[in-house]
Amino acid sequence: MTSSRGVWITLEGGDGSGKTTQSNLLSARLEASGRTVVHTREPGGSEVGQLIRNIVLHHRGDIAPRAEALLYAADRAHHVATVVRPALDRGDIVLQDRYLDSSVAYQGAGRVLDASEVRDLSLWAAEGALPDLTVLLDLDPAAARSRLDSADKPFDRLEAEKADFHGRVRDAYLALAEAEPDRFLVLDAAASPEAIADRIRARVEELIH
Repeated sequence: MTSSRGVWITLEGGDGSGKTTQSNLLSARLEASGRTVVHTREPGGSEVGQLIRNIVLHHRGDIAPRAEALLYAADRAHHVATVVRPALDRGDIVLQDRYLDSSVAYQGAGRVLDASEVRDLSLWAAEGALPDLTVLLDLDPAAARSRLDSADKPFDRLEAEKADFHGRVRDAYLALAEAEPDRFLVLDAAASPEAIADRIRARVEELIH
């Protein structure tokens, strides 16, 4: 996937890190400048994906870790084929909440599966597609939990996991960013939303101009 057609931006981070806020701010700014933005997410960025999202996030009861990883990969395969690639072919900007790095962090590290196998599965599902930019909003899991608690809404299956799970997820994200510094922009999610948005916007403008 290259930026010669559209531009593909993904936002990553633990639950409560502010991805939705930053995604909405960036989308509004890009659309105000006349850009066509496809605002999407994984899981759930397609009709099929929404069905999968309901299973992986809201199913009552256990899901075997490998089954969970396969469900995310199935959502990813359909999403990239039916939403992401067509949008990039049109020259649109794809702004996406979570992609394969979430699977490596949550299923690989969180569920203690082989991270390289989880990544390879996702790359196979998506035919090797990688974003032009991945914004990682890094936040201490305890601070993230405090944010989630204050939101006063039921936790989904992954949000409800214990602190050690979320610690592994954070460590995995930082390792991914370190391994691919050209693709990742790592930001302190404890900073003000406006300051974070400014940093993201500056990096995105380098891609689209």
